[in-house]
Amino acid sequence: MLAVHIESGHVDVREVPRPTRPPGSALIRLLAAGICNTDLELQRGYYGFRGTPGHEFTGVVAEADQTALIGRRVVGEINLACGACQWCAAGLGRHCPERSVLGIAGHPGAFSEYFTLPERNLHLVPDEISTERATFTEPVAAACEILDQVAIPRSAEVAVLGDGKLGLLCAQVLMAHGASVDLYGRHAAKLAIARASGARTFANGSLPAGRYAWVVEATGAPVGLGTAIRMARPRATVIMKSTVHGNVPLDTAPAIVNEITLVGSRCGRFEPALELLAGERLHVEEMISDRFPLADAARAFERAAASGVLKVLLEAA
Repeated sequence: MLAVHIESGHVDVREVPRPTRPPGSALIRLLAAGICNTDLELQRGYYGFRGTPGHEFTGVVAEADQTALIGRRVVGEINLACGACQWCAAGLGRHCPERSVLGIAGHPGAFSEYFTLPERNLHLVPDEISTERATFTEPVAAACEILDQVAIPRSAEVAVLGDGKLGLLCAQVLMAHGASVDLYGRHAAKLAIARASGARTFANGSLPAGRYAWVVEATGAPVGLGTAIRMARPRATVIMKSTVHGNVPLDTAPAIVNEITLVGSRCGRFEPALELLAGERLHVEEMISDRFPLADAARAFERAAASGVLKVLLEAA
């Protein structure tokens, strides 16, 4: 079978054996998967990664202990937790200290014709959600995590910094919640997607200082967090979504003087994400910039890294 391999900045596709399914896990045949910023960071050296990436996927279960799963379309939570520690007992397996992470740390990813995941990680895709739309489940869940972590009132004014994939999804999820969203970005086509969803958008202008009680930082840039803090009013909350490879320079004085709460935010629950994707509030199809066959992964990664590009999908034959 074909599998994407990343090593020392290079992307290639290799012929490898089909993985053996451990007990309690499903063997999944890939339908489509999305290249995200984390995958691009892995290519650049994040985590010293070497192997098969990919964690945003829709697939079909080929083998499983639970026979009812076989032949069904699924998406999957990416953290493979131990199931026995205090974090797992609290339903927070994504913080399990013994976890591996699909396509990121210790477990081969979804950019492969076949891969495995524990059956407890899987969620069935409702018939009304298309395969392409379902590939957004993991990043939509990450956007939904904001609302699990922070009590943002409906109709509250929220700033989202960054018009990339995650910034657009955060803006749309917050608007579906009822918030009034101001999205700050740099690309006219991306901002148009946010406006179509109901956000106010601002491009390449001066940023307001001390205005917002809630700011979501999703620029993917090292300077983004400092900018978000400057835009926050005293005792505001800044939700940190960017995962940046390397050190982030930060003057902490404004955060301390203004008593800003910083909230790290990562993975989220899949249930609210699938519920939103089954509706019409999220404009995710407009975020698909290109599609490539799995065998053409090197070119797909080049396209995904290009300026102005949003989601690039890899599709199995």
